[in-house]
Amino acid sequence: MARELVDDELWEIVCPLLPPPPPHKTPAGRKRFDERRVFTGIVFILQSGLPWEMLPREMGCGSGMTCWRRARDWQKAGVWEKLHRVLLAKLRNADRLDFSRVIADSSSVRAVHGGKKTGPNPTDRRKAGSKHHLVVDSNGTPLNVILTAANRHDSTQLMPLLDGVPSIAGRRGRPLSKPHCVQADRGYDCERYRRILRQRQITPQIGKRLTRHGSHLGMTRWVVERTFAWLHQFRRLRVRYERRADMHEGFLRLGCVIICWRTLRNALREPFPFC
Repeated sequence: MARELVDDELWEIVCPLLPPPPPHKTPAGRKRFDERRVFTGIVFILQSGLPWEMLPREMGCGSGMTCWRRARDWQKAGVWEKLHRVLLAKLRNADRLDFSRVIADSSSVRAVHGGKKTGPNPTDRRKAGSKHHLVVDSNGTPLNVILTAANRHDSTQLMPLLDGVPSIAGRRGRPLSKPHCVQADRGYDCERYRRILRQRQITPQIGKRLTRHGSHLGMTRWVVERTFAWLHQFRRLRVRYERRADMHEGFLRLGCVIICWRTLRNALREPFPFC
């Protein structure tokens, strides 16, 4: 099970990005648990949705509290964001990134224990919830993700999503940093943001409210819905169980990392993209 969740190729990318372990407080302190096994335990919790304390000891990944502490420390050190950036660069080198257009969308999830970045969900009888904001390229590769309260309007997160897309290297020349076109549904309808995008020489293709259906954006926007389906296959992301917003943000970013890794792995091993 451990080898299937974290293969050697992925670990070779992850290992250099991990922060150095802290020094022992006493010379006779307990030996630090293996980093790869802990990373495997974190991925298992993400995919299975089990509580931390129910992590099977038979996997050899240590206790759930050990994995929780390591996930907290790695999130604080920015490991998941660095890993996401490295994989995006490798995808560009494999010619699997397309910046001709990017697509933004959001999805709401229930927050059963409350916490920061939660609010009354207007689509779930005002129960506490959070919202995942996502932007992908034309292939559906996740470029950036943001967590907010469920009652935050989609349009308020359009520019933070685009501004948070990292400059992607991977090839000689100028790194990718600006798409040619931005697509979004009517929830992002705002003339102010259209003006900002045009000032940045980005073509906005955003649906307008109070108009008849027929924008035909669904013919190209479906890739972001597919990426949300991939993300929510990770059971820990279907419902927000963490009171701490940073822990759920870490899971959200790690889900994007695994999607990028599967796309890259299939690009290197198979002639067809991940689906």
